Amino acid sequence: MHTDNLLPWQHDHVFGQDRTLPGERRTLLIVIVTAVMMVVEISAGLAFGSMALLADGLHMASHTVALGISVLAYVCARRWSADKRFTFGTGKINSLAGFGSAVLLGGFAVVMATESIGRLFNPIAIAFDQALVVATIGLLVNGGSAWLLATTPHTHGHSHGHGHGHGDHHHGHDHNLRAAYFHVLADALTSVLAIVALLGGKYLQANWLDPVIGILGAILVARWSYGLLRESARVLLDFQADDAVTEPLRQAIEGASSDRISDLHVWSIGHGIFAAEIKIVSDAPAEPDHYRSLVPGDLNIVHMAIEIQTCTDH
Repeated sequence: MHTDNLLPWQHDHVFGQDRTLPGERRTLLIVIVTAVMMVVEISAGLAFGSMALLADGLHMASHTVALGISVLAYVCARRWSADKRFTFGTGKINSLAGFGSAVLLGGFAVVMATESIGRLFNPIAIAFDQALVVATIGLLVNGGSAWLLATTPHTHGHSHGHGHGHGDHHHGHDHNLRAAYFHVLADALTSVLAIVALLGGKYLQANWLDPVIGILGAILVARWSYGLLRESARVLLDFQADDAVTEPLRQAIEGASSDRISDLHVWSIGHGIFAAEIKIVSDAPAEPDHYRSLVPGDLNIVHMAIEIQTCTDH
């Protein structure tokens, strides 16, 4: 058979990764805003002699780098979407960027904790009025950025030749977008904690609030980092999809027939899209296309390999 005759049975592995995702434009905007605010806080910290503002500005510098990684991941996933070196497309690039950002977030938590413990034993003088103004501006900027990312539509698109449509029910997360959200949320948190600590130090002379609240903030950021690491690692390590995906798939194929699935592998290959390998045992086997047609479209299984074994023993 000539190679061209195989075209009706072939499909690409782009799966919609060539499209600009909603999170890309918003993340790029927030990178610019965060970078500007970083410069303002570092400059203010140096001008007013406030180590608190200087430290927060340096924290924002690390987050600017992490958010830049997120934007780069979106661009790379889109640019290399048709590259055949990626077996199942470039969907996992976003999860890889999310994992890397989670590592940076964990490092940020360690720095927060270390710095706060140091200040607990070696307090420093703070220019409260100037620091409060800049911290409030930082809170407004970071809070607005977090809201912008939180309201980003979690959509994805793909196209393939399996002959079934897809609904609007989605599974999984855009780990890249989630990482960007946690970074700006961490910045907003540090701004809130800084304001509380500055107010306590100014009006209650409770300078110890600054390091204590910093330690609490570090613990919370560390929890965010751990959750993101766990979620993105599941995708990178090809964990089996959860029951919300595998059970409807099993029920759809087995149904009321005597067909049974003897081996099932379903794993994520990108934001809300899955690949599957299915081994079916049947005493009256049908064509593979029949079994493909049974799979619910809203499961978003974009790549499927089916093996059928005949069994005459009822």
